[in-house]
Amino acid sequence: MITMVENLSNAEMKKNILIIEDDEGISSFIKLELIHEGYNATIAADGRNGLETFEKGGFDLILLDIMLPQLNGIEVLRRIRKTSDIPVVMVTAKSDTADTVTALDTGADDYIIKPFAIEELLARIRRMFRRTPPEQNISPQQKIHIRDIEIDTDACRVLKNGREIQLTRTEYMLLLCLATNKNKAMSRDQIIDFVWGTDHFIEANSVDVYVRYLRTKLDGTQQEEPVIKTLRGIGYIISTE
Repeated sequence: MITMVENLSNAEMKKNILIIEDDEGISSFIKLELIHEGYNATIAADGRNGLETFEKGGFDLILLDIMLPQLNGIEVLRRIRKTSDIPVVMVTAKSDTADTVTALDTGADDYIIKPFAIEELLARIRRMFRRTPPEQNISPQQKIHIRDIEIDTDACRVLKNGREIQLTRTEYMLLLCLATNKNKAMSRDQIIDFVWGTDHFIEANSVDVYVRYLRTKLDGTQQEEPVIKTLRGIGYIISTE
């Protein structure tokens, strides 16, 4: 009999997932399910221990609760994002929009609310591991210039006036989506398909959150026209005009 685990590729079987969750029942259940699916799983029961465990390295994805002792999940995520773009899925009992926005603003890649079906969580994890930059639309070593911004697609770096801007992977993909389609209006659904993939769970308003966060990094406090323009009722555009 061929098991589900045996059907996984060797690359996927080696994926290491860190679960930062203070509810022992939930973390143990998730760990067992992940192991059954062919992943390696490690549990940290509080924010400080979770951060220390992450810093030891070797993880491919983090499941991170917001309400944690020692350090809350948002603070853990904030510190992780200073050094890493590792995929992070926030797992929380809170359904308040403000928590979702804060998590996305801080650099979370996805968000799931308790109680959830384990199949949905597993689907989100698989989607994270399938995400790859759409290199088929970009020539090797291509550099895209928009005003004073340079996007080095070979090195995945963004420079503004020669100085590097630190972007999360999602922010970079959002900028790449608009920049490779400059002078073309992009709907929120088109952006979601480019950045998160067609089998996404992302809501359209999450695009607005990431655009706002990206604008802050690209435009700073300048009063000039923003790099990313809003097309009311349509979506967004980067215009060279």
